[in-house]
Amino acid sequence: MIITILLTILMLMLITVPHELGHLITAKLFDIKVNEFAVGMGPLIAGRTKGDTQYSLRAIPIGGYCAMEAENEESDDERAFNNKPAWQRLIVLVAGATVNVMVALLLMIIITTSVGIPTNTLDKVVPDSPAAVSGVEAGDEIISIDGKATKSWADTVAAISGNQGAKSINVVVRRAGKQHSYSIRPTKDKDGRLVIGIVSKASHNVFVCAGQGAKLTWRLNGEMLGALRQLFHKGITKDSVTGPIGMVSLVSQTAQTGLIAYLYLVALISLNMAIVNLLPFPALDGGRIIFVIIRKITGNMISDKVEGYMHIAGFAVLMLLFVFVAWQDILRLLGH
Repeated sequence: MIITILLTILMLMLITVPHELGHLITAKLFDIKVNEFAVGMGPLIAGRTKGDTQYSLRAIPIGGYCAMEAENEESDDERAFNNKPAWQRLIVLVAGATVNVMVALLLMIIITTSVGIPTNTLDKVVPDSPAAVSGVEAGDEIISIDGKATKSWADTVAAISGNQGAKSINVVVRRAGKQHSYSIRPTKDKDGRLVIGIVSKASHNVFVCAGQGAKLTWRLNGEMLGALRQLFHKGITKDSVTGPIGMVSLVSQTAQTGLIAYLYLVALISLNMAIVNLLPFPALDGGRIIFVIIRKITGNMISDKVEGYMHIAGFAVLMLLFVFVAWQDILRLLGH
């Protein structure tokens, strides 16, 4: 249990600290005054001041923050956040979510490089399988099935599994620079899938894996946006959200599967934070972005003080939501 809690804390820190670093780096780039950059929340354990900024380590190892001058109030300081040009504020606000996406992308590249990308080169041919009986050998590269080029392992699997008539398929392979053609009749495995008894050889090429990692990140982003749309369409229910206790349970289940599954979960939550944080709701970066745009268009008809009150109200609503999902976690834990 202690290890699970530590892994959960590590996951949250891998997500929140880089997010806040994104805000810090861009704020410093535009000479915005940052009063404090904190790792963790709650009481101060240690701190060091450099320039105008106090860099702090706080007692509760969950989250962190980048406190810029006059985020929610008026100030005469020309280096205050609200006194900087709108385009600079927008970049600072978007930077946190951008770094979360970068973290997710990096983790996906690490995962794909570790696991490898399946290729059409065969690592093994199962003895006495249809492919082995037909003469296919390990090291062969499948280049076409039934006259259709197989550009990826996914194409190969689709061509084999799509043979629902259980007829023989014509498989062309490249071996030592020469092409060989085989007629193979697929059989069904224990799960009812059509197979011919071949195992792909995985590629660990960094550039290939980086491309695949980017594709996976993009696909996950699309799936999560779709899930978010469904959530708003159907409404938030007690079963549609997970709180801190549920998160610990999820980490526990994932960690038992292995490091790759844990890293995948971290990437997933990091991407989720990027999306949620950009929602146009007060207190979130997305809500602040909307205020920057509105105030730019209307000529600051909304004062810093009014905007500050809106963000405080938004934060209160988010805290109520946090309490709600935490309570639902407890009820689920108790079997209700």
